[in-house]
Amino acid sequence: MTSKPQDLIIRPLTAKDEAEWRRLWCAYLEYYETSVPEEVYVSTFARLLGNDPLDFCGLVAELDGRLVGLTHYLFHRHGWKIENTCYLQDLYSDPDVRGRGIGRALINAVYKAADEAGAPAVYWLTQDFNQAGRRLYDKVAVLTPFIKYQRP
Repeated sequence: MTSKPQDLIIRPLTAKDEAEWRRLWCAYLEYYETSVPEEVYVSTFARLLGNDPLDFCGLVAELDGRLVGLTHYLFHRHGWKIENTCYLQDLYSDPDVRGRGIGRALINAVYKAADEAGAPAVYWLTQDFNQAGRRLYDKVAVLTPFIKYQRP
């Protein structure tokens, strides 16, 4: 049975979502060929539920009562702007629901949260091999010419 778009709920992450959030985030990290220690899972989940202005926020996508996607984002200052900027750090949907608008709905929810927070700029990074994600990103955002460097 195919779910109708109205069956999709995008909502804030809650404490009761921990097991399903962990399943989704583990799958996300695995896709990017990485993992994190147990204490990072614990810390990240606590921060997602925290109220410190430095904490990041979490949204989940629920379809037919099951969590099928997540996004994590945070606000930070920007040296070239007065208003804060929003960094969309993680975005993931289960492979069996891809192509049904889950990723787009999560991105749009982050756009809405950024607008409500007075932070009109939203940006994110992805790996060049993420072709499926990039097809979506090309529809909802503008590719920039920036190249990321980081401390070794």
